[in-house]
Order: sequence, then structure tokens, then C-alpha cells
Amino acid sequence: MSLFRAVPLGCGHYLPDRVMENAEFAGRLDTSDEWICARTGIRRRHIAAEGEMTSDLAIAAAKRALAHAGMKGTEVDAVIVATATPDQTFPSTATRVQHAIGMKTGFAFDIQAVCAGFIFGLANADALIRAAQARTVMVIGAETFSRILDWEDRSTCVLFGDGAGAVLVGAQSTSGTADDRGVLATCLHSDGAHNEILYVDGGPSSTGAAGKLRMQGREVFKHAVAKLADVSHEVLAKAGVVADDIDWVVPHQANIRIIEATAKKAGVPMEKVILTLQDHGNTSAASIPLALSTAVGDGRIRPGDLLLMEAIGGGLVWGAALLRW
Repeated sequence: MSLFRAVPLGCGHYLPDRVMENAEFAGRLDTSDEWICARTGIRRRHIAAEGEMTSDLAIAAAKRALAHAGMKGTEVDAVIVATATPDQTFPSTATRVQHAIGMKTGFAFDIQAVCAGFIFGLANADALIRAAQARTVMVIGAETFSRILDWEDRSTCVLFGDGAGAVLVGAQSTSGTADDRGVLATCLHSDGAHNEILYVDGGPSSTGAAGKLRMQGREVFKHAVAKLADVSHEVLAKAGVVADDIDWVVPHQANIRIIEATAKKAGVPMEKVILTLQDHGNTSAASIPLALSTAVGDGRIRPGDLLLMEAIGGGLVWGAALLRW
């Protein structure tokens, strides 16, 4: 049975110029490069310049994705920006991207699922294409998390960085089997009972200010490993494939210990896991498309490769997607 799938057309990413090494924290916090590396796997991260907004990062990534696909903004029907750090409360950051890439028709909107945002965005893009609401969709994860960090809290400020990644997908008629290119399956979940373990202590209707990120690290770790392993098995079963069929896992780049534990429970060797957190830190919704674009650019990910992507974020929200590049 033939069906339309969201097939990747191109990808791109952008990182701010400023690189912040772990050593920069040692002078003002009780920490060190060795301590951070041992517990997180992170060595450095990129920090947005003064005046550099989430939309600037998203626009740069989108333009690179268009260039990679050999397409123009006028050929895009929809833009979805996954972000927890928008330029403004409204309008959406996505509308800024729409205007900047020269997209004259169609629609654009933001999606808020924190670190799982790109998975949620990709699932929405796939649904829009299957429902014939759009034929070409730009899915972007973009964050300036440096703006909501408490720089005196060593348990959180050493973890995050800024960046953006974009993937352009388009409708393509396929055979309807697991051998197809494109999005094969997505699985999305949330549980608001765990709000207090990862959140920002502000917002327009509560404090009237953006607030700062707060996290209970041990609780997040416990939930992350169990839920990411479960949703990985779920999405594989939904697509009718097994762990041995996976060419690459492109996980949310949060913490090396979470990634290693999840890969083990999912039955995937670390040799098949794309890692960029050592250079980028946790860029929230940007981390998966940023890692994906990096691995496509350096030749690790090739056409036909089967990719498992999974992420969890505050909410809690979590999900997984299976994509054949």
C-alpha cells in the first residue's frame, strides 16, 4: 500500500561564535573541567552573543538546510520552530523565520516541548504531510538557554548551550514499508505529574518574568533512562523493525551517562550513537537536529541509513522517531 511520508530533503545547523570551555567555570564556581567531563561528558558549549536571538540562530540553520536541499524559501509550505526560549511571548519565532527565508505563503508556528521539541515538531510535520496540509515543512530546534540559566548554580549552568538545527522534509509517495525513506514512526508522551523535577521558575502569567531553570538531577536521570528506553522499543515495534536494523541513534544530547544507560537498555552499541554533547552541551530542542546535521555533514549518516531519535524534557515530555535518511 503506497502512502505519503515526510522524506528528508536537507539539513543545516548554526552555532554562535563564542565557545565557553569548562575551565571558565572553575574561577567562580566550585567545579572543574575534570568534574564536569566525568559527570556529563561535556567539555564546551556555544553561547549566543549579546543581542543574538533564538530567531537569528533558527534563521541561519534554516538557510543552511535550504542550501543543502538546493531549494528556496518560496518552496516551503510550513515552518515549525521547537523552542523553550522564544524571542517574544508572541508572535511566534517561526513567523520570523518564515519572513527571513522569503516564504510568502503557507503557515508557521512554534511548538513547546522543551528538550523533546524537535521530536514533537517532526511528528507534527509528518502528520501535516500525511493529511495533505503541507508538502514541504521546515522543522527547526533552536534555543538560547544561556538566557534562562542561573549562573551561580553549578548543577545546571555547566550543562546547557545555545544553538539551532533544521531539517527540511517533503512529501513523497512511498511503498508503505519499513524500507521506505522518511519518517517511519513517531511516539509521543507526557506526564505533568513530574513538573517539579525540571522547570523554569517564571512565566508571563506567574511572575511576569522569564525565570531561571531548576532541576532535580537524580530524578531526571531516573526517569530519562527508563522512559527513553521504553519509547525506543515502542517506536521500533510500531515501525516493525528491531534494534539490529538501526544504523545510528541520534539522541538528545543531555548527559553521557543517560545516553550510555539508554543505549544499553535499548540494545544498541555505543558505536552506533552520534555524540556531539562534548562540544555543544545540552542545547535542548536544538540538540537532535544539530547532532543530525553534524553527522550528515561529516559523512557518518548517509542516504538510506535508519535513524532512531529520542528525547526527554521538562513536563515531563518524551518521545522517539524512526527516520530513514
